[in-house]
Formats: sequence, structure tokens, C-alpha cells
Amino acid sequence: MVSRYAVELIARRIAGDIVLADSTAAAMRKWREIFGLTQSELAKLMGVSPSVLSDYEKGRRVPGARFLKKFVESLIRADEARGWVTVRSLLSSLMPRMDAVIDMREFWSPVPLSQLIELVEGYPLNTFLNDKPLYGYTVLDSIRAIESMKGYEYWQLLGMTSERAVIFTRVSKGRSPMVAVRVSPLKPAVVVIHGPRRSVDPLAIRIAEIERIPLILSLASSVDELVERLRTVLGGQSRII
Repeated sequence: MVSRYAVELIARRIAGDIVLADSTAAAMRKWREIFGLTQSELAKLMGVSPSVLSDYEKGRRVPGARFLKKFVESLIRADEARGWVTVRSLLSSLMPRMDAVIDMREFWSPVPLSQLIELVEGYPLNTFLNDKPLYGYTVLDSIRAIESMKGYEYWQLLGMTSERAVIFTRVSKGRSPMVAVRVSPLKPAVVVIHGPRRSVDPLAIRIAEIERIPLILSLASSVDELVERLRTVLGGQSRII
């Protein structure tokens, strides 16, 4: 399975590479070939004739935003049908352990902690709470992240700034995520855990107090609902990274 965030990240990187390339035509051809598609195959997915696509790849036409969007989306759709072979390969070189990332975004403007707590249907677990502005969030699959990631990979997943919320999903008691935060030299501004329904490990709460990091328990009914709430409300004031 490839997360929606990962697919969006690759799509934006492809589009950016084409736009910034010295030769847009050469870049389009390069990406078509990377995804292993013929002009005819890609043109069919895009709903255009092969000759039209050929014109773009030869520099006879300059792609607009709409055409470029359709071009990239068709590449992604073709790869999905093939089991995400190319996307997975690109992800492995772009950022290690990308499979642990469910979603990650930077905010255009700061978001108060109180708003985040409301969005995730949160319940504060420790006494240290401040309304420090947040500039992004990272949603992680805690099992994949904790079991397989190295320290520097964790830093990468904090994004452009540590002034963000790190949201751990598939949590049982909360101890492992907070131990990971404890030993990391780079700390998030707030930690949200999703999963526990009966009790949270007292050590997790104690670590949050020591580190002076708000620890929030999300009571959202599912991970999908949690991410959808974040994207729906904050998507317009954020960008994927």
C-alpha cells in the first residue's frame, strides 16, 4: 500500500521537475520513459492523441497547468495499475521509511494548539499545555516508524520545522512514541497519539511532563477520519512537502 501523501509528494516532485527543467519537452519524455509507458499508452490515459503528446515532447507545444496536471496524474494512474512499482522506487530514493508517513504538511500561517486539539477530537493527558503556534503536522504509522526508523530518518519526518505536531497512529499504550521523542535531540511542539481506548502508559505521560511537550489523546473514530479532518480544515492553509 502507498499512502495518499506519498503519491501526492511524488506527483508534485515530477511536476516541479518538469516546470523547472531547461527543456520541458525533454523532461516530459524522461518521466514517461521512467514510468515505462509508450506515447500511445500515455496518450490514451490522458484522452489525447499520440500526435498531440508527441508535439509536447518535441517542444512544438508548451504545456499549461491543466495539461501538466493531466500528464502527471496519468503517470501515477498507470503505475497504480502496475502495483506502484515506479512510485515505490522513487520514494525509496527520495526519503527512507516513507511507508511510515501517512500525511505531512506545512502551514502557510500558524495554527494554535487549541484548534488542533479540537480537530483531532483530542483529550490532553498532561498538565503542560500552551497555545504555542504550530507550523505543520506529521502523521505516522507508529509501528512502522518506531520499529524500523533510525534517528536521522526521524528528523527528516519532522519536515521543515520542529514547531509541528507529530501524530502517532496505531498506538497501544503510548510508551514507545514518547520514548522515541525522549531520546531524539529534535523535539516536536506537540505529540498526539491515536489508538489507546482504555489507558495510556503513565511513563508516556511522565516523559511528556519532563520534556514539557503537550501530549494529546485523539478520540477520532479512525485514522482515516483523523487525517480527513486535518486535511479538510487545514488543507487550504497548508502545503505538502
